[in-house]
Amino acid sequence: MTVTIYDVAREAGVSMATVSRVVNNNPNVKPQTRKKVYEAIERLGYRPNAVARGLASKKTTTVGVVIPDIANANFAEVARGIEDIANMYHYNIILCNADKRKEKEIRVINTLLEKQVDGLLFMGGVVTDEHIQAFNTSNVPIVLCATTDEKGTMPSVDIDHETAAYDAVRKLIAEGHARIAMISGTLQDPANGFARYQGYKRALEESGIAFDESLVRVGNYRYESGIEAVQYFLELAERPTAVFAATDEMAIGAIHGIQDAGLSVPGDISVIGVDNIRLASMVRPLLTTVAQPMYDIGAVSMRLLTKLMKKENVEQARVTLHHELIVRNSVAPRG
Repeated sequence: MTVTIYDVAREAGVSMATVSRVVNNNPNVKPQTRKKVYEAIERLGYRPNAVARGLASKKTTTVGVVIPDIANANFAEVARGIEDIANMYHYNIILCNADKRKEKEIRVINTLLEKQVDGLLFMGGVVTDEHIQAFNTSNVPIVLCATTDEKGTMPSVDIDHETAAYDAVRKLIAEGHARIAMISGTLQDPANGFARYQGYKRALEESGIAFDESLVRVGNYRYESGIEAVQYFLELAERPTAVFAATDEMAIGAIHGIQDAGLSVPGDISVIGVDNIRLASMVRPLLTTVAQPMYDIGAVSMRLLTKLMKKENVEQARVTLHHELIVRNSVAPRG
């Protein structure tokens, strides 16, 4: 039979109200009484009913997290940062994968809000008007994590994607490269894909290098699209001497595509990425990249959300973290 709060109260020789105070960490309980209640809970194997506690307190100590692609190593690192801070502040996480599909993201957001979560983190996807409409139906705080909304009205934690891409391309230019190809993410994503595309173009223009549309291929952030883009570049009458990929996963695909064609990286073509996923330091040659502080993005997002949930003072609701150029072995001077 299910053990109830009444059973614990009878076993400990206290009132149900006292058991409730102990379970909810109310400080107004004598240490010896608290000890008796905990001993009774352990003997009986009592587990507090989270739903009932939530109804009483109007809090579920639960945070919903929408992740666009659970197979993406970047988002796994962000989720780890979220969970570590959530544990520190005694929140539980409900993690939902949305497969980078807008319809599923909207459905998941509505489901989590129906589950009476205390707050919501929306991670790394394109924020459309439909998303904003779904967010506006909520009476709980929402923080965008590793993304931003186009109008800049929502609390968010991210990096400056345009500048990160600019710095990557500037590294290639500094090594003497002028014919630089880009494997972009979707240009319909203003916070990420389009921003990195703009950073690529700005670096070229400031260096007096003409933009060549034939040197841009749109990928889907995955390894396979890096291979496919490079196959296209290698068939051009004048192939690029360097490739900037908007993600490390596509950059690694580009490296393998170049190697499969019998060419070398960086001897024939240099490659640089963005993200600094773990595989960047495992692939050969080691990948030069721009690092995003993925764990910190998750941790800072969760800390911002806890402040909003607790109605604490928030000095800055839109946080931009620093990126860093990591120089390894995949970029060489133009021969």
